[in-house]
Amino acid sequence: MPLVNFSNLDFNQVKRTLRDYLQANSNFTDYDFEGSNLSSILDVLAYNTYITSYNANMVTNEVFIDSATLRENVVSLARNIGYLPRSRTAATATINFFVNCDSIVPPPATLTLKKGPVARTQGAFGNQSFVFCILEDITVPVYDGIATFDEIPIHQGTLLTNTFTYSRRNPDQRFILPNIGIDTNLITVTVKANESATASIKYSAQDSLFDINGDSKVYFLQEIEDERYELFFGDDIFGKALEEGNFVTADYMISDGDAANGVSDFAFSGRLTYNRNSIGYNVTTGVSLVTASTSSAGGEEIEAVESVKKFAPRIYASQNRAVSANDYETLIPAKIYPETESITVFGGEDLIPPQYGKVFISIKPRSGDFLPNLMKENIKTKLKKYAVAGIVPEILDLKYLYLEVDSKIYYNSNLAPNGSYVSSVVQDNALKYSESSELNKYGARFKYSKFLKIIDDSNDSVTSNITTVNMRRDLRVVLNTPAEYQVGFGNKFHIKSMDGYNIKSSAFTVSGITENVYLSDVPNTNRTSGSLFLFTVPSVNSTSPTIVRRNIGTIDYENGIVTLSPIVVESGKFKDGQSIIEISACPSSNDVVGLQDLYLQLDISTSNFETIVDEISSGLDPAASNYVVTSSYSNGALVRA
Repeated sequence: MPLVNFSNLDFNQVKRTLRDYLQANSNFTDYDFEGSNLSSILDVLAYNTYITSYNANMVTNEVFIDSATLRENVVSLARNIGYLPRSRTAATATINFFVNCDSIVPPPATLTLKKGPVARTQGAFGNQSFVFCILEDITVPVYDGIATFDEIPIHQGTLLTNTFTYSRRNPDQRFILPNIGIDTNLITVTVKANESATASIKYSAQDSLFDINGDSKVYFLQEIEDERYELFFGDDIFGKALEEGNFVTADYMISDGDAANGVSDFAFSGRLTYNRNSIGYNVTTGVSLVTASTSSAGGEEIEAVESVKKFAPRIYASQNRAVSANDYETLIPAKIYPETESITVFGGEDLIPPQYGKVFISIKPRSGDFLPNLMKENIKTKLKKYAVAGIVPEILDLKYLYLEVDSKIYYNSNLAPNGSYVSSVVQDNALKYSESSELNKYGARFKYSKFLKIIDDSNDSVTSNITTVNMRRDLRVVLNTPAEYQVGFGNKFHIKSMDGYNIKSSAFTVSGITENVYLSDVPNTNRTSGSLFLFTVPSVNSTSPTIVRRNIGTIDYENGIVTLSPIVVESGKFKDGQSIIEISACPSSNDVVGLQDLYLQLDISTSNFETIVDEISSGLDPAASNYVVTSSYSNGALVRA
């Protein structure tokens, strides 16, 4: 009997194995005849084996979190290691309005904005209309007939309520919130002794068994099938247990997630009331236009399966404490600030000079470049729950390390309509690379050889390219104020000339000098450090500089650090509402790394792509008699244009 391969999953392979088996058995002779009954039976057996093998393989895959594909299974496996996937998050905005109460005689002492819908989008927003709510009643005093509602936080979505009556006679009772799209951060759970009782106790959400006892009024939450959530209560050991007849009320909000981000035009749709002689009255007039202090933001979809598979094991490994850099990089996006696009964390001991007892955190949010100061403080406050005592977290603003390329592209004129076409194709491919996840993150590395290949492979006409790389930092300056500045590139500088002018800057003005000045350097004999100076030029393309101020700072070529001594900058380049000085340098290696808190970005808008006809390949100059050599180094300009 032939050896049977039990690993075959393909239908034809299974059928072939069955035929090989019957071939060794003389009792059956028509197995190889496609029209025979036995052949039909083989088809059925092979098909059944194939389906069974496929199902067994898929079931096995769903047992492990790395290979599972169904959300229900991934969530269940994550639950086993104590991980609750992030829910959908409601977009939040801040609004202001006032109410003129002159029509109410006498004017009330206070005015109450009732819990529930408060505002809606004015007109259509992205072909949709959204409702925003408040979670609690807000009461403000009335002064001179005006009730002012300032800085009211509103959340997009619909408020719903579910109630449950606990019964010990039902051991299978479950407290399931039946809706999808719930923001679990906005759930309010209260418990009364029974349905008719007036007093209720608010229970707080808890995600661990630490810091609770048998009297703790807490509830636990878990995601179940179909992206719904189930409430759990304590057992009088970890959290207070429910008693017979307890009436549980769950107020929660279902939202549209990130679809409602960016709303800034609101119309009032709330309910206003006041009390007089213990009687409540509605206010329907006198409401001003609603203005937004901040546009709606923060809306997020439910955590994706890929994210759960990534963070669940890492959260388990961190054991809900922030000790190592990996712990911070896991806990912040997973539990504290889910809008994190990229994050880097490093200890103060890694700095020059070292700052012991501190951990530095830099976060790139999904929208915008910088975190608001309030959000920074919120993150630091929430980190206290996980961080080691004595370690002070510092949240740094995003720092871009820009890369600029100067590329001379040789092309065969017989294979392309013109140089502009070739340049356009190359720039499109370069732009795609600049927007890839390989670059746009902390700790990214620009791979020079890969970039050259991208250029060469852009079009069949491209024969070669000569590309140089420069780094740029935008130094943000405070105008008309003496200040010391330091900007780090995180990469070693290349010294092109011991005579100086290795770094370049954009034009700016300083106190005591009327002309535009530029920043540059001159190396020391040790080639590891140097001094900075200011100079002027008659024009941008001039090669006749005049040094106007020496020894205004230092440069560290080994570590890529430029330090300016106290200086009064009066004007600079204006970018994104901020005065800056652009400083560029040539890296020692063309493979540039985004070190520590530097966010690497390839700036195509300031890069140069020049096409040159390859006369040899084009047949215009086959002997290369008139071939013009292009330098592999920079053009020697003293300043940034």
